[in-house]
Amino acid sequence: MQNRNYKNSFRDEFDERIYKYMLEIVKFVDSLLKDTVCRVIGGQLLRSGTSTGANYFEAKSSSSKREYINYFQISLKSANESKIWLRLLKDSGKCSSEKLDWLIDETNQIGKVLASSILTMKGKRNLN
Repeated sequence: MQNRNYKNSFRDEFDERIYKYMLEIVKFVDSLLKDTVCRVIGGQLLRSGTSTGANYFEAKSSSSKREYINYFQISLKSANESKIWLRLLKDSGKCSSEKLDWLIDETNQIGKVLASSILTMKGKRNLN
């Protein structure tokens, strides 16, 4: 019973975390310069960043384990894409801020949780 409560608690916390991440992506993109580069990269980041969360939440209504895993995989791919756009903004000098550093770190952490979950669901990782 304790393990089940831990899983539910972790899921609830991760739900909130990934929603906050999506919200911060929206706010961050809205705060970017309005030049051509930031508009294009910001649009890509907005799509991939929100897709990370949208596909994670969509997994909850899956009708099969295979579909559930597939949504997690799409979410992970979107997180990986988001990392590229965020790093490109930082490395190009178009943006530097604590928020950008937080988003890069949070994207990495969310990606790790998703990747670990996929491995667990596929049975490719033993849990002790």
